[in-house]
Amino acid sequence: MITAEKIFLILCLINSFLCYTSFMIKATGKPPTELQRQVTIAIRILKTGGVVAYPTDTVYGLGAVIKNVSAIERIFEIKGRPKGMALPLLLSDVSQIATIASSVPYAALQLAEAFFPGALTIILSKSDNVPDLITAGNKSVAFRIPNHPIPLALIKGTGTPIIGTSANLSGQPSATTAADVETQIGKKVDMIIDGGKCSGGIESTIIDLTGEKPVIRRQGAISLERIKQVVPDIISL
Repeated sequence: MITAEKIFLILCLINSFLCYTSFMIKATGKPPTELQRQVTIAIRILKTGGVVAYPTDTVYGLGAVIKNVSAIERIFEIKGRPKGMALPLLLSDVSQIATIASSVPYAALQLAEAFFPGALTIILSKSDNVPDLITAGNKSVAFRIPNHPIPLALIKGTGTPIIGTSANLSGQPSATTAADVETQIGKKVDMIIDGGKCSGGIESTIIDLTGEKPVIRRQGAISLERIKQVVPDIISL
């Protein structure tokens, strides 16, 4: 017997699916089924040690799972990036912070609540789960939670944070479309997920919380004024 409660549940599920579909099309310009196919393939590539380019809420990113050292080394080679420059990570939710950071100060939680998911990168002291290759031997790690369904799906699908560096040659303009990625590094990566043009186009703001006071290491998509509303004592270099 179909009760009123079951009908309500079905309607809720239908509504959730329609909202998801609308969001995916709006965010990427492509039907969800095609994107789901691309994401499924990309997850398999990442799990087997490959390198994938994907859209985010800022610019296109270049990813590998954080435990595959050979894939991470390829990212340095693909970008022409010196190994003395650390790579940022992307997480799918706040609970993953504890897996990559040795300690999480209160300011990090404040910033996470205010700006995650979004275009803010936070630097914390790293845990032993993060290979030194990613952090260029430093004791800190940079990460953020992107406001975009595709990288979130990749992270959840692989079950691990992924590299979140920009998908371009070092020193060249950031890529905001799959065509931009193809032009710069297309033949070097295992897959490019075509999610349309990135809506942001500006790289994330970076905040370092490893010292006595918060420090802005890079001005980006989130302004100093907005950040000061959360952490008033922040220093801008």
